[in-house]
Amino acid sequence: MESSEHGRSALKRQAIMEAATSAFMSKGYSGTSMDDIAKLAAVSKQTVYKHFSDKEKLFAEIVLATTDRIDGMVDLVADIPADADTLEENLTRLARQFLTALTQPQVLQLRRLVIANADAFPELGANWYEQGFERVLASLAATFQRLADHGLLRCDEPLLAANHFSGLLLWIPVNKAMFHGSPQHTESELDHYATAGVRIFLAAYR
Repeated sequence: MESSEHGRSALKRQAIMEAATSAFMSKGYSGTSMDDIAKLAAVSKQTVYKHFSDKEKLFAEIVLATTDRIDGMVDLVADIPADADTLEENLTRLARQFLTALTQPQVLQLRRLVIANADAFPELGANWYEQGFERVLASLAATFQRLADHGLLRCDEPLLAANHFSGLLLWIPVNKAMFHGSPQHTESELDHYATAGVRIFLAAYR
């Protein structure tokens, strides 16, 4: 009986988080109430407060839960082989996966939501960046250092190189999306950004 009760509680918690995510994405933090979330989750407001003591804690949990998705990207970065013959091909494949993952509509919406509330919740914004994108940059820097140790890159500042690599890929599609409110690119454009970005990166660092 206790296991069954625990299962129902977990399902309700998940429903609340999904409802809150949808509400925050569509209405923003200030425009979303706990009543809205309870209605969307089809639970009582009392149930929402049983799982989350206030809206701020619920918002923080939703935001930080998304950093788990970064693990796959970190693994991809770490797996680049130190092979001179396939270096450009491998980096271009990584660049395409990088762009695809970080320009998903929900990722862009969340980025906009975190930025919009950075003044109100600076610690949350900092944690989201550190546990998410900063981990990818650190892994990328370690990979570039490894490639440099094998003589495949010239890389005195691997973390700066990681930022240069990311900037070459993300500057156009992410900035367009931030100002327009939705993705403004096609798949062929992402392929072009990946190919061109890697070519320019290697021109500077190989």
